[in-house]
Amino acid sequence: MAGMARVRPLSGFPEWTPADRVVEAQVIDSLKEVFRLHGFAEIETRVVETLERLAGKSEAAKEIYTLGRLNAEPDSEAKLGLHFDLTVPFARYTEEFQNELAFPFRRFQIQKVWRGERPQEGRFREFYQADIDIVGRENLPAHLEVEVAVVMARALASLPLPGVTMHVNNRQLVEGFYRGVGIDDVAGALRSVDKLDKIGPDGVRAELTEKGVAETAADAILELARINAGDGSFATAIEDLWATTTTIEDVADAEALLKDGIASLVALVEGVNAAVPGTAVADLRIARGLDYYTGSVYETFLEGHEDLGSICSGGRYDSLVAGGGFPGVGMSIGVSRLISRMLGAGLASATRGVPSAVLVAVTDEAHRAASAVIADRLRARGIACEVSPTAAKFGKQIQYADRRSIPFVWFPDAGEGGDGEVKDIRSGDQVPADADAWEPPAADARPGIVRA
Repeated sequence: MAGMARVRPLSGFPEWTPADRVVEAQVIDSLKEVFRLHGFAEIETRVVETLERLAGKSEAAKEIYTLGRLNAEPDSEAKLGLHFDLTVPFARYTEEFQNELAFPFRRFQIQKVWRGERPQEGRFREFYQADIDIVGRENLPAHLEVEVAVVMARALASLPLPGVTMHVNNRQLVEGFYRGVGIDDVAGALRSVDKLDKIGPDGVRAELTEKGVAETAADAILELARINAGDGSFATAIEDLWATTTTIEDVADAEALLKDGIASLVALVEGVNAAVPGTAVADLRIARGLDYYTGSVYETFLEGHEDLGSICSGGRYDSLVAGGGFPGVGMSIGVSRLISRMLGAGLASATRGVPSAVLVAVTDEAHRAASAVIADRLRARGIACEVSPTAAKFGKQIQYADRRSIPFVWFPDAGEGGDGEVKDIRSGDQVPADADAWEPPAADARPGIVRA
């Protein structure tokens, strides 16, 4: 209409077309199916948490969307904000419902989260995340670190993607090595190494030097970060490097951590690749700078789209809740980020944007009720359909179906005979059909995904 202001999209809040939404929905459904097949129970947590819990001791406060109306109420017990990930609400949920849960508790959760960061390609302010975790009460067997990675590798393999590579490391291994070369602030050094892709080896070395790390120690951990392999052969390279770079006198504790970490990492790489061949790579530069990781750490990259960064990350932690206890291991997919790349790069598209497999034509308005009866008989057997909005010439009704990518048009018998004929408007084939027996081909029954 003349004079109406042009609608401007809100940056960081994605909205998909119906066809793109089909891709998103099927990605989510595929993930759910794999998670359920491996015994993970679905949960959904409330979208708000207290600001105190959301922010904690981190710098996350600047990313939280607060709820002005609720927080302005005089009887508000606590200031609230929208959750910016699914880990914080899951920690609260586990603590709150611990007496009702059976441990180890296997959970998956796919929900929207909100994060106040600068929007850019693949980075949104509102987006879907998909998490899986296995949490124990007092302890958690190390083999579950392998299982979580296998489940996530299978989940990603179920999607229309060109392939993924899961880069894995072990924090015990890294901590043992770092201590062995004389580094006390392991967490601080890890945060620097985590920036390798952004600032390069020279930038990391300079940052480590500013933190008081000796030049020889910095060189040693940068050399460690160069080691990678798709099998257990990396163990020998680490042991050789250890033998030539260890500087502390009492190495027993550090060496024990190193050896335990190497054994765990070998088991992880070999276990994942046995289940999903060619997926896992031991990559000693993967640091996951967050302090709470204590065992395996994972970062997953989309082949040919490494510029997107990690599409699925996580690791082992000793305590899910702040008070201690509940060790676990988990991984998280940035679903909206992944779908944005799938759509933008043409990796996948929907076969159609509407659920209808059939358009039931209307001979004339006097017989619209007969068309509606046929449609209901098809729906009773699970066949999605709709009735033509007008009783135009059949050619125009076919054009209407074609515009909506509906593959079949049903032409009712205007007399007292059978149910009429159904036409595949793509091939032109038209055959007599019974509304209580006819089935569309499986590929046409529901909208699907076409891989590039």
